[in-house]
Amino acid sequence: MKKVVVLLLLITVNSLVFAQKEQDQDYVEFDDRKNVVHGVYLAFNLHYGKLDNRDTGFGNFKFAYVANRKMEVGFGGTVFFNERPNDRPDLFNGDKIGMFGAYGGLHLEPILFGKRFVSVSFPVLVGGGAVGFFGNNFSNNYEDLDDDFETDDYDKFFIVEPGINILYNFSRYTQLETGLRYRFTSDYEQPYKTGDLNGFSVGIGLKVGIFNMGRKKKVKDNF
Repeated sequence: MKKVVVLLLLITVNSLVFAQKEQDQDYVEFDDRKNVVHGVYLAFNLHYGKLDNRDTGFGNFKFAYVANRKMEVGFGGTVFFNERPNDRPDLFNGDKIGMFGAYGGLHLEPILFGKRFVSVSFPVLVGGGAVGFFGNNFSNNYEDLDDDFETDDYDKFFIVEPGINILYNFSRYTQLETGLRYRFTSDYEQPYKTGDLNGFSVGIGLKVGIFNMGRKKKVKDNF
């Protein structure tokens, strides 16, 4: 009889221990979820740099997916503009020459310390664009803009643009970013000038979206 009682006791204890292990294992798997925490945002940036030793403004936008606040994948696009005195009246009308261009492509951005208030990222854009020159009498209220734009007025180029950003995570929905980037481009060829668009730019921008769509859930006892 004692042997039977001891055997039943051992079976009961073993069952309880096994059940507790399964419960603990389920709890850990549920609370320490290994699934990706998703995010998505739209960003607008203003940058300043120089092209042909001329002050140049850059306007940039990005649309990207964020995985675990560690990696961004998306699309980025930039437009830029500067002006200079018209030293080629044989090519352009007006007293100013404007340099105008745009580029865009794949945006990748690894992130360090993404869960902290201040984090660091390393964005890179790989793509292409076009640049051209046009004449305009800017001193006359932007009138007399040349209307005979043709495809020959622009030339295409390839670009790789790496950079470094400091991110300020104000909330789950907004980030402020400041950063530095450098353009590596292929040469373009225009009647006015042949060259590249290599150079630094610095700027600031705002990201608006949801950077963490998932949150850990606590397991509640069903007692």
